[in-house]
Amino acid sequence: MDKFDINVRLKDSHCQVSIPLGETLFIVGANGSGKSGLMQNLYVQHRQNARRIAAHRQTWFASDAIDLSPHRKIQIERQIANSDTQADARWKEERASDRSSIAIYDLLDAENVRARSIASAVDKDDVKHAKLLSKSESRIAIINRLFRISNIPIEISIHENERILASKEGSDYYSIAELSDGERNALLVAVNVLTCPGETLILIDEPERHLHRSIISPFLGNLTAERPDCAFIVSTHDIALPMQNNEASKTLIIRGCEYENKKPYRWHADLVDKGLPVDTQTKIDILGARRRLVFVEGDADSLDKALYSLLFPGVSIVPKSSCKSVEAAVDGINSAEDLHWLDAWGLIDSDGRSTDDLADLEGRGIFALNCYSIESLYYDVKIIRCVANRLAEVDGNDPATRCSEAIKSALSSVGPHATRLSARIAEKKIREVIFGMLPSPAEMSSGGVMACEVNIRDYIEAERNTIEDFIEADNYEGILRRYPLRETPALGAVAKALGFQSRKQYESAVLKAVAEEEELHDYLLGIIGNISNVILENKMSNASAEKNVF
Repeated sequence: MDKFDINVRLKDSHCQVSIPLGETLFIVGANGSGKSGLMQNLYVQHRQNARRIAAHRQTWFASDAIDLSPHRKIQIERQIANSDTQADARWKEERASDRSSIAIYDLLDAENVRARSIASAVDKDDVKHAKLLSKSESRIAIINRLFRISNIPIEISIHENERILASKEGSDYYSIAELSDGERNALLVAVNVLTCPGETLILIDEPERHLHRSIISPFLGNLTAERPDCAFIVSTHDIALPMQNNEASKTLIIRGCEYENKKPYRWHADLVDKGLPVDTQTKIDILGARRRLVFVEGDADSLDKALYSLLFPGVSIVPKSSCKSVEAAVDGINSAEDLHWLDAWGLIDSDGRSTDDLADLEGRGIFALNCYSIESLYYDVKIIRCVANRLAEVDGNDPATRCSEAIKSALSSVGPHATRLSARIAEKKIREVIFGMLPSPAEMSSGGVMACEVNIRDYIEAERNTIEDFIEADNYEGILRRYPLRETPALGAVAKALGFQSRKQYESAVLKAVAEEEELHDYLLGIIGNISNVILENKMSNASAEKNVF
């Protein structure tokens, strides 16, 4: 199976929507429009291969440990599957407390299966296979990673008597039954998604319940990305959620529904295909964000958002389409008196900007990386070395050799593109010179003649000499920080030399390493530039001010 076909009876026609595995159909609409009825209808269509997470789900746990036998669990699951096909399932959830218990059971069972697999390999003296199995993330490790990326400040773990306990920012362990509504809701949704079989249609009704918008968007996007072997249907009141999720295949806008014998059976809806250009306005960004925002370049799946979300926990990372959009958003917020409660900054690629330009931007709260672009962080030598070391723990290959081959491959890939890269930097410098010659208001009023002469060849040759010197000296870092290597095969060569199938796979490994290794996290903060210190000082200032609020 590579997709699910769902059937929707519309007012004037019949509609069939295909949802490929790994993609999401969003259903949006006002209260009372019929979303819950449609979700229940779709579950019935695919009940043999579907998992339903209802909007009216119970979000509390009776216990933090297993209180079901395997036989009893199977019996209850059959009863739940039957009740979920009934008409009243759209507003009533049978055996609510048992569903939470089953979630705990499934999570612990997944951990036990993984542990038994590793133990079996050790018993067979297959240490290499045991190490390989141990490097595959457990469900709990995945949940904790998703929580960190989504700014949910808790970590869960298994303790004696198979109790699942939580810890918050280094606190003592406590029962997951004591989590907040939002934290419990996030945990339940994550467990249900991560423990279902492959090729399952997962229906999530109102994932935003009990969760702030700044949390649910990254949480849902990263959670669904963990299950490329499943398809998703998400019903939500948050119209921004589909716009922030680039994996959405289509969006079904429910306008209303018709009933027959008290059952919804026909819907008034509009189907919006993937790829429709939608502008996410800064106003929506503000309403759904925390009080501290950093606008970055790119989109919801960009390298910028993923990395900065890890580096700046507690800050909403808001992607904008371009550096100009970032500047407009920051300037607009900082100039609006009614938004004085917001702290907004911008973080953009330096793109070869002059010192004066960078100083002007910082004065407006917009910071540029101390390197050409975000790729300079992902493909930094220390980052490559760290990834190579982590790979060596799995397959035993020499990390130093791997790292050396990766950098050598990158350098050899740059050579054929040296002229074009030189021209790109020379063009920016020439533009700066020309704009610097523009007349001042006083000169404009006095009239006269302005002469402007630029020797383009001199700029290109000077830049060409610079890059050739870097290549001759094997100065990979110098090239990485000064030139747009994303426009060459160099970054792909690094990923391939390390053993990855693609850049995306390598970049995912970088994010995982940053999430797990504090030293790497701090290193990147140090090379990003002044914005790291500004955000840290702002956090301390706000924390101090909050202590004086009574």
